[in-house]
Amino acid sequence: MKKPLSFGFGALILSAALAGCGGSPGTTTTTPPPAASSSAAATSASPGMDASPSMNASTAASGTEMKVSSSSAGQIVTDSKGMSLYFFTKDVKDSGTSACTEACLVAWPIFTTTSDAPSVDGVTGTVGTIASPDGKKHVTLNGMPLYYYAKDKAPGDVTGQGVGGVWYLVSPTGEMIKGAAGSGY
Repeated sequence: MKKPLSFGFGALILSAALAGCGGSPGTTTTTPPPAASSSAAATSASPGMDASPSMNASTAASGTEMKVSSSSAGQIVTDSKGMSLYFFTKDVKDSGTSACTEACLVAWPIFTTTSDAPSVDGVTGTVGTIASPDGKKHVTLNGMPLYYYAKDKAPGDVTGQGVGGVWYLVSPTGEMIKGAAGSGY
């Protein structure tokens, strides 16, 4: 009996988080996307270690951290496992900070790395990092922070495209992809 109650409470929290950062009401997903690190990271994580998307590239130094993938929206930037990455229009280019904070980060986890120079395949925009509030390296493309969307469950999912009119997929050159599939969210 407690599982339906805890799911309902989690859905309520996520709905509130989405409402606070341009999400659509009625969202019931509470599970973050799969960790986006190399397969070595997934197998080397010790029990109890956080395997959230924010740890995606913590051990990906030996492989590509970002790549170009095909999707229903065309060629997009993804992490090494093919999970879609997004820009937030409320971020300010080259500001060194993220406008998505607190509850927003529940629905839009940051894409991080441990590397000073994240490795890429096919991405032609300028890749960099900024400090996240918790001291991690938040990956940027053309000076804009990159995020996951918690409702994207599998490689190729683009359910965050156009959410709230402020979240957009990223092109290989580092531009926002507007008007593509899913923009009616």
